[in-house]
Amino acid sequence: MRSWTVCAARSAIQPRSGWIRAASSSPRDLDLCAYVRGVVLDFLRPGTPTDNAFIERFNGKFRAECLNQHWFLSIDDAVGKCETWRRDYNEVRPHSAIGNKPPISLVNQLAANGPL
Repeated sequence: MRSWTVCAARSAIQPRSGWIRAASSSPRDLDLCAYVRGVVLDFLRPGTPTDNAFIERFNGKFRAECLNQHWFLSIDDAVGKCETWRRDYNEVRPHSAIGNKPPISLVNQLAANGPL
């Protein structure tokens, strides 16, 4: 399974004719695009509008702190820079929602002690 980051980077760096544009795309086009690229789609849960707020906040941080800060010279360069940012976000940076600890510490705690 490949991540959207890799697909987005490849599309941005290697544009081609026949792009699927948001204004003209259908759910079938999105499904086909994801299938061809080996991406699994995961949609918001019905009745949970807060899911979108979390995603929008993450997307804003990712765009501001990674995408807008770098020029990507190749697919490998984009993947490397995005991976560096992801590791910092998940393994170094404290998150206030989990007691100002990085998410990896919570994962490690759950692995060692079992569910809370």
